[in-house]
Amino acid sequence: MAENKSYFFCGIGGSGMLPLAMIVAGRGAAVSGSDRSHDQGRSPGKFDWIESRDIRLFPQDGSGVAAGQTLVASAAVEDSVPDIAAANQLGLPRMTRADLNAALFNDADQAIGVGGTSGKSTVTGMIGWILERAGRKPTVMNGAVMRNFASDEMPFASALVGEAATYVSEVDESDGSIAFYNPFVAVITNISLDHKSLEELHQLFGDFADRARVAVVNADDPESAPLLKGRNIASFGFAGTAGMRGSDFEALPDGCRFTVDFSSARHDVRLRMPGRHNASNALAAITAARAVGISVKDSAAALADFAGLARRYEVLGQVNGVTVIDDFAHNPDKVAATLAAVAELPGRALLFFQPHGYGPLRQMGKELAASFARGMRDGDKLYVCDPVYFGGTVDRTVGSEALVAAIVDGGGDAVHLTTRAACGAAMLDDAKIGDRILILGARDDTLTEFGRELLGKLAPA
Repeated sequence: MAENKSYFFCGIGGSGMLPLAMIVAGRGAAVSGSDRSHDQGRSPGKFDWIESRDIRLFPQDGSGVAAGQTLVASAAVEDSVPDIAAANQLGLPRMTRADLNAALFNDADQAIGVGGTSGKSTVTGMIGWILERAGRKPTVMNGAVMRNFASDEMPFASALVGEAATYVSEVDESDGSIAFYNPFVAVITNISLDHKSLEELHQLFGDFADRARVAVVNADDPESAPLLKGRNIASFGFAGTAGMRGSDFEALPDGCRFTVDFSSARHDVRLRMPGRHNASNALAAITAARAVGISVKDSAAALADFAGLARRYEVLGQVNGVTVIDDFAHNPDKVAATLAAVAELPGRALLFFQPHGYGPLRQMGKELAASFARGMRDGDKLYVCDPVYFGGTVDRTVGSEALVAAIVDGGGDAVHLTTRAACGAAMLDDAKIGDRILILGARDDTLTEFGRELLGKLAPA
């Protein structure tokens, strides 16, 4: 549907926008765009690369918007933004990121949608890699860089442009847009509090599962239990009732391994990613691949070579016995999973957390604090800076101070320092041989740069 069309992406550098821009450009559309981060000089390497892909970037002042284009912008972008005002004046059609992605997704013969509170990007990447290894040539739309598809020429490989007939994509429940997708296979990794109430989430995920030919559901997740009663269910998990059942999980210094029992056969799986939650992600991907005809054996073999995603427990390096790890954990479930993976191996953790907005702190601050307090071990320490804020009219009355106070009340060792730089300096002063420094947070590409800066400042002995 993208051929011979022209799109202007307002916010083209965003994690949901960039892969879509790459997909429609790869299908022959003319693509241009703007981004506030580009205007502010943030992440220049990414925007230089975007321009190298024959995508023209404009200041976010309306100057790039022209007749004949379709404007792609978040529904949250206000009409006062110059690009939006210019598009309105020209009468251009407007699509949200979800509108465009759903249109591409629903055109595919085999559309695999990956939903859930946590693990969506990882499972999407795993399924994409399994299908690619099986010769299916999928198109993959992800919210994170898939390291198997990344290269010097394609460093921001959050999309894979393959054939239109097979489309694998994350689907988002936070804005309700999961309702736009009509999946052949619907994957639901888990259900927990994030942007919406549990009642709303149960309805959204239940409807998503009902629309699918096959719904892949987590048998280990209590909140997903009602979905297991559906007519079209393929379940996965470590529970004895799971159709694709994992067992014998073992944490390793460089990943993990476990066994899959399916249809009276056993298959060993070795991952280069740590944590029981990633074993669960792998079970979800294997089950989804099985639903489109790929054997468990072939999926397991592909996953042994799965390199993971950027910012998903990504080891940036080690200096003087201190390891720096970059991770996307930002909601209660993701934080709990990351801290559980940390606890599988010895060594103290120095944690940095940048909340991904003031709104999320109001929505789930109590649950987020509980995840940190429960997951941190004796000796672990958390440093929290102020939430990410790129402008706008958001209510900023609830900030990081309240989060840290709740974590301390729950027994965790946490401190609030207003700036990222102050947190970094404190962690470097505290770091000792055998420690792991973890950079946690979302919605900010420069978090990885911050982690690399800390790594560079760890002086060799």
